[in-house]
Amino acid sequence: MDIKYVCCGLLGLLMLAGCDDSASPANVAKPLVLEGKTMGTFWRVSVAGVDAGRAEELRQKVQAQLDADDRLLSTYKADSALSRFNQSRSTDPWPVSEAMSDVVTEALRIGAKTDGAMDVTVGPLVNLWGFGPDKQPVTPPSEAQIAAARAKTGLQHLKVINAAGQQWLQKDLPDMYIDLSTMGEGYAADHLARLMTQQGISRYLVSVGGAVVTRGLNAEGKPWRVAIQKPTDRENAVQAIVDLNGHGISTAGSYRNYYELDGKRLSHVIDPATGHPIQHKLVSATVIAPTALEADGWDTGLMVLGTEKARQVAEKEGLAVYLITKEGDGFSVWMSPQFKTFLAGERN
Repeated sequence: MDIKYVCCGLLGLLMLAGCDDSASPANVAKPLVLEGKTMGTFWRVSVAGVDAGRAEELRQKVQAQLDADDRLLSTYKADSALSRFNQSRSTDPWPVSEAMSDVVTEALRIGAKTDGAMDVTVGPLVNLWGFGPDKQPVTPPSEAQIAAARAKTGLQHLKVINAAGQQWLQKDLPDMYIDLSTMGEGYAADHLARLMTQQGISRYLVSVGGAVVTRGLNAEGKPWRVAIQKPTDRENAVQAIVDLNGHGISTAGSYRNYYELDGKRLSHVIDPATGHPIQHKLVSATVIAPTALEADGWDTGLMVLGTEKARQVAEKEGLAVYLITKEGDGFSVWMSPQFKTFLAGERN
């Protein structure tokens, strides 16, 4: 098998495109591949058994769907539904769509199960450290600034209200700033999967940033496979290969989205408990779940917790988790039993 790796996001995951060595290129089935940009990252759709004449129609529908998702969840667009909620200082219930309600409900559920490590109210801290719409700081924030930002956070200050077919968000801190970027890629990937089904397509791999969903078999009649990258920003080296079998996968890591300030590498992953970028040795957390939204929420929470606490949560919740930890000059790997069943070659 001649394996090729195709980057399907900014972090952590690679799509595998391979062909049998005995087959000539002319005889190898080719997927229809579409690509574009959204949410500050890239999207990719690979479908099998679909006529190439549908390419432009599908591309337009995919982009339109992702543009709509961006108008819902973006913190970079001042007129997005989320930005309007953030800009409001009202503590009254704020009407939102069912989609927004679902994303926040899932975020609050995972936040509770990670003891607040996955916290979508951490936006003020994300912005303070220069990983939001604001520019990077030229000096580290002071402890007073961090304390002031932390005072505007906390999952206990946010709730979702569902009544009579209507949904609302309510905050009890006027300055609360919700950042759903930790869930946005997973939400969008699930949305693309539903779009493919609506279009009568049953064999696909869709990805938005570091979140991927697959269904059916690829163009060669084999399982869609995804590779987990080794934790380096210099090469597309493969750490492990998984067969998603209709599930979603997402990876969070501290080795791609960062900047250096005063000689220190600062990760975009902020610990809500300290208000600082994480400092522990866990560098990558990959989660496979029934939906990409769920995987996208869990991977961030586990990254914040660090290796030992992440393992404890994975074991308690029965999660399919793959952790990579920096150890001296190399790395160590831990995977849950649930994750092992997804490794390519483990199923017979």
